[in-house]
Amino acid sequence: MSKLNVLVAGATGYIGVQLVKLLLKHKKINIKYLCGSSSIGKKISNYDISIKKKLPIISKFTKSKLQDCDIIFTALPNGEAQKISKILLKKNTLIDLSADFRVTDARSYLKWYKQKHKAINNIKKSIYLLPEINKKNINKYQIISCPGCYPTSILLPLIPIIQKKIIKLNNIIVDSKSGYSGGGRSVHKKYSNKNLYQSLSVYGVSSHRHNSEIEQEIRSFVPRSFNITFTPHLTPMFRGILSTIYLDLKKNINQNKIIN
Repeated sequence: MSKLNVLVAGATGYIGVQLVKLLLKHKKINIKYLCGSSSIGKKISNYDISIKKKLPIISKFTKSKLQDCDIIFTALPNGEAQKISKILLKKNTLIDLSADFRVTDARSYLKWYKQKHKAINNIKKSIYLLPEINKKNINKYQIISCPGCYPTSILLPLIPIIQKKIIKLNNIIVDSKSGYSGGGRSVHKKYSNKNLYQSLSVYGVSSHRHNSEIEQEIRSFVPRSFNITFTPHLTPMFRGILSTIYLDLKKNINQNKIIN
């Protein structure tokens, strides 16, 4: 099999740089284009000195680049991948790392992200993909939506337990803690007047955007009502995430039944 040509849009952000480093390890991938806006003309190694391999200079994204690519990765602000999805060629697969296609209902997207969805007709062409849960359906879709950080840490352990029907669904409590890199490069400016590096703070109580996709995905496995309380925290570490989930077990369920 020949290598797949890849374009990375938003290559110099925290997520984009980590994506590039992962792609460099993939034997079947050729990085054809690295795209940015304020970083045009620069080398990706300017943003991470550990990247030693010679890669394309950062350039502006243009529609013509799609002709040369099999896969387009978007690590862009919310709303931008929706625009790109509307000009995809049949040969292209879009893998989006933002929230643009995580929420399957346009009205819900407006509610949580405070902006109208710009590619409503493409939502049906997308899949919210947790490979450990639903990878068998991947070939049916042109757009792959990568889950958020908190939802990944919550849904991966929770969905299998829900499927086994061994827990009560009326009181699921999630306590999550994340490193500040999840806020992107602008997080330092946002917290310039606060103690970001030596304190722990709760935020987005009952209003965090990730509530939408957490509840959406649980609902796809639960035909009846459920109640989940999700509380995120910002921690004084650069990267990493920890979610502690508290559950009420059904009668006669013990530790062995959960593990097996």
